[in-house]
Amino acid sequence: MPDRSKVTLATLIAKMESGTPITMITCYDYPMAYLVDQAGVDMVLVGDSLGMTVLGYDSTLPVTQDVMIPHVQAVRRGSPNSWLIGDMPYMTYQPSVETAIRCAGRYLAETGCDAVKLEGGAEMADRIDALVKCGIPTMGHLGLTPQSAGALGGFKLQGKSAAQAKKILDDAKALEDAGCFSILLELVPDRVCELITDRASIPIISLGSGPRAHGQLLIFHDMFALYPKFKPRMAKVFADAGQVIADGLKRYVEEVATQQFPEREHWFGMKDEEFGELQKLLAE
Repeated sequence: MPDRSKVTLATLIAKMESGTPITMITCYDYPMAYLVDQAGVDMVLVGDSLGMTVLGYDSTLPVTQDVMIPHVQAVRRGSPNSWLIGDMPYMTYQPSVETAIRCAGRYLAETGCDAVKLEGGAEMADRIDALVKCGIPTMGHLGLTPQSAGALGGFKLQGKSAAQAKKILDDAKALEDAGCFSILLELVPDRVCELITDRASIPIISLGSGPRAHGQLLIFHDMFALYPKFKPRMAKVFADAGQVIADGLKRYVEEVATQQFPEREHWFGMKDEEFGELQKLLAE
């Protein structure tokens, strides 16, 4: 695509106000980020989900900020034009406001990201308020919050009952009042997402929460069938890159085993006179 302008918070607000859907993708490295930027995606999240999709853990909890930072740096290099968000890993903000400020500030200083994201409702409002007052744009995350999936009963739909849904709506209001520039709703019923979107003055992004948000988020590995453990229901596979790669690897093994690879164009030769001189040197 032609060169585009850097996405800013003003860009996102303008899209929300005009009714133009916002695009958001979670990715983790330079090649992915380059493709995402070329496609013109608005927002990129370097999620702690890399603990599962990239590192093979069963949850996001083992991921540390030291693990995250090189990935955020790589994505920034690959996607200089997106609004880039660094995900706050487990225990980088829960212990205290001061911990949250230090860790979020480190993200911005060391990676060049535009914002951070943290999970939790009204109980995290003081962290968000403090970050925003320090000039750190902060995204909220409600519904299925993977860092607390154990307490939520697993990776399941949240807000199915009226009482649970009311709590999510109250939390969304608390996060907006605390200063979040946007809220991600993961795995909540579509009508709950619609209610929150209709009441909000900030962009609401849906991950498996239906079409009636200001934008949509998918994880790169889910979109392209690159995560072998399971396929989330909310993910649409836009291209089966996993199968393409698997087929390519099988062909590689077969061609090496049968000496079809490498072919002549895949290696470099040496001039006869230089090789003859080499043989003389070796014979001395």
